[in-house]
Amino acid sequence: MRDWQRELDLEPHGEGGHFRRVYTSPHELSTPHGPRPSATSIYYLLDERRPSGLLHRNRSDILHFLIDGGPLEYVTLTPDGTLDRAVLGPHDERFLLVPGGHWKASHLLGDARHGLVAEVVTPGFDYADHEFATGAVLEEFPHLAQELREFVRG
Repeated sequence: MRDWQRELDLEPHGEGGHFRRVYTSPHELSTPHGPRPSATSIYYLLDERRPSGLLHRNRSDILHFLIDGGPLEYVTLTPDGTLDRAVLGPHDERFLLVPGGHWKASHLLGDARHGLVAEVVTPGFDYADHEFATGAVLEEFPHLAQELREFVRG
């Protein structure tokens, strides 16, 4: 197995896994929350060292493209409380859109040893537009608390 973390010079990500930003558009967009690049892109890796990510949401849309490995499962939650699961893998989907404002978390499935994804964020990513889920999400959607608890810190 290739060591993607070393090969792509990925560092630990605050939500889990490893990442590196690979592109920031030089073109800016005006948003209600300030200027943002029109797009940004990262590599994101889940592996045996860090097999899952925390539930979080962004204001921007995020496109996910499986590059290698898998399967990975993405658990998404719409603002109105609809839970969905999507699998990216060599024999499953290889592309997923998570609209801005939707919660998401991901984890390796089965005996998967890694999953390398490229993400494109538009408008581009800014930490001011990012939020980790807390226990408040579990309280807001108590009927989903059992399914979401593993993806919420603390």
